[in-house]
Amino acid sequence: MTFDQNSSCLRCGKKSLLTDEVTGEQFCSKCGYVISEKVNDSGPERKSFSTQGGMDNSRTGSPTSLTRHDKGLSTVISPANKDSTGRPLSSAMKTTITRLRTWDSRSQSKTSEDRNLRVALNELDRLKDKLALSSNVLEKAAYIYRKALEKKLVRGRSISGIIAASLYVACRDAGIPRTLNDVSEAANVKRKEISRCYRLLHQELELKMPVVDSVQCIARISSKLKIPEKSKRYAAKIIKETQKRKESAGKDPMGLAAAALYLSCIKNGTSITQRDIAEAAGVTEVTIRNRYKALKDAKILDSDL
Repeated sequence: MTFDQNSSCLRCGKKSLLTDEVTGEQFCSKCGYVISEKVNDSGPERKSFSTQGGMDNSRTGSPTSLTRHDKGLSTVISPANKDSTGRPLSSAMKTTITRLRTWDSRSQSKTSEDRNLRVALNELDRLKDKLALSSNVLEKAAYIYRKALEKKLVRGRSISGIIAASLYVACRDAGIPRTLNDVSEAANVKRKEISRCYRLLHQELELKMPVVDSVQCIARISSKLKIPEKSKRYAAKIIKETQKRKESAGKDPMGLAAAALYLSCIKNGTSITQRDIAEAAGVTEVTIRNRYKALKDAKILDSDL
């Protein structure tokens, strides 16, 4: 039994209504008057929908998503020529349903913006597996692309370049270490074009990008070279000390992480070359030598790490 303090009895006027959760009856505890014999269940229906994260029990169907051009709100006519009971349709009804399918598919892409969005988000879904990104990063990238499309920034530029730049922005915002070279290789778009589109988005959408943390870059380089955990942790301490002294200002995070990792390997006796680290980090050996010399000149190793 549950007590309802907001409703009053229609007969005696007192606020003494009770609800029987088993039978669904609502009645007055004073005079016994039955208000209603059935209460609608507002709880979730036990109907499962397959989502990106698994199975979801929802009352209103699968959730909406910005990664779909229609946000997942459109309807799809089943390709099976059968009615609700499973019986095959008549020849006249098959013709009608076929015509409805045609108009249904055409109505989903009425304008050029809809068609543009469909192509772009299909490209985004393809990049998801190549770069091993999570759903929240794709949602952010789709949101940025929709903003760019709304401001007509896509006009005169390639869809692949803008969607790749949007994905790079989303990775930067989420703190995921994905470089321009990684995005360029996955999207099959020149790095220069993605950089140009990124600067456009940054300026027109007034984006505020966080600085890439070099500590996360260490984990990425180490996983490729299978560097021992001891060297990884010591390299992270070097990076934190460098950031504390503000020696990392204006330095490429990936180059700084590569130099710290090389310095850590020398300190802990791990055999590795500058070329191996440079190839894993995507930087040149000259960059590693310059950052390495700067770390030694700053006497980072002399501090208590």
